[in-house]
Amino acid sequence: MAIIASMKNISERTVYEGQWLSVHETLCEGRDGKEIVWESIRRKKSSVGVVVLARLIHSNQIILIKQYRPAIGGYILALPAGLGFNDPAHALVELKEETGYVGKIVSVSPVLKTGASLIDDSARIICVDVDDHDPLNQNPVQELEPGEDILVCLVKIDQAMEFLLEQQKQGVHIAANLWYIFGISSWLKHV
Repeated sequence: MAIIASMKNISERTVYEGQWLSVHETLCEGRDGKEIVWESIRRKKSSVGVVVLARLIHSNQIILIKQYRPAIGGYILALPAGLGFNDPAHALVELKEETGYVGKIVSVSPVLKTGASLIDDSARIICVDVDDHDPLNQNPVQELEPGEDILVCLVKIDQAMEFLLEQQKQGVHIAANLWYIFGISSWLKHV
C-alpha cells in the first residue's frame, strides 16, 4: 500500500537564534489545502547524536545516568548520550566522560529521528558491552564537563522497571527511551 504525502512546507522564518539552538516558524499547506503554522527547534551545529545502551556483561546490569536538566527543573534518568559528530565511535567517549566506564561497540542503529514533532535532532543508538572484570572498569571515574551534574546508576536488567517506577515516585523524571526499552519489553512478555 502506497502512502501518499500531501502536506508540504510553503515558507519558513527564524523567530529566535541563540548560541546553540534556533526557533523557526514554518507555514505549511495541509492535506485539505488550508495553511498551518508549525513551530520547531533546530540545532545550529547539526550533527548526529549518540545514545549509549551499555550493559555490564558479567553482572547483567545496565548503565543509566541521573542528570540534572534545567529545561525540566529537575533530574532525569536516561541513557548516556551526546552529540556524536556523525561518528558512532563517539559513543565510547560519551560513556567514558559521563560514567567512567570503557566498553566495546557491539551494534549501531541507523540514523534515527528523536523528537521530530519539535526538533530536528537525529541520533544513533549504540549498544556497548562493558566488561566489568576489566581492571579499567573496577573503579570508574567520570570526566564531566563544567556544569554537568551526572550520577551513575547500575541497574539489574530484570529489575529496571521497578527501579524506574521507584525513581519516579521520588520525583525523578524518566526519559522516554528508557520506557521504550523496559516498558515495551515487559509488555511483550505478556503478549
